[in-house]
Amino acid sequence: MTEQTTKFQIFRAATAPTLEQTDVLRYEGVTPEIAAGLKVAGKGGIGAGSFAKILINVPGFSLAYAWHKSDFPLPLHSHDVDCCYLVIAGEMTVGTETLSKGDGMFVPAGSAYTFFTGEEGVEFIEYRHANSWNIVFKQKSPAAWEKIAARASARREAWETEKQPFGLVEPVQNPDAVVA
Repeated sequence: MTEQTTKFQIFRAATAPTLEQTDVLRYEGVTPEIAAGLKVAGKGGIGAGSFAKILINVPGFSLAYAWHKSDFPLPLHSHDVDCCYLVIAGEMTVGTETLSKGDGMFVPAGSAYTFFTGEEGVEFIEYRHANSWNIVFKQKSPAAWEKIAARASARREAWETEKQPFGLVEPVQNPDAVVA
């Protein structure tokens, strides 16, 4: 007979911590150029266009919810663990593929990716077999970060009143957040 180390638990979206309230995300590989770029993106208001909560985090498994608003400029990045995404509302375009409600994607550890959100933005669930993961930004040039900041700045006012396409989790905005 095996010993059970994890107990039955109930998790509630209303009391789930935001990504910024946890220590699940580790920023790694932040060079002076990337740090400067993140600062530029933050000043542009990128934090107003994204929201995430860690809905479940138990040994060896996590489930996160994210909402990236319309025309959100997600910086090119990678993580050190595999991740599955399930779109629950809105759209995201990855390369030449547009994913909508019910579609998903698998991103292997170490694979750099970005996506573009649709007119309503995108809400999705992220599944990981890990309790924490890193984020390594791949945008290196100041021009790339300026472009991200300009897109965020242009959308910031609209983002403030934008409604979730589905609304699975009530957002608590953190305009100082960089990326969720």
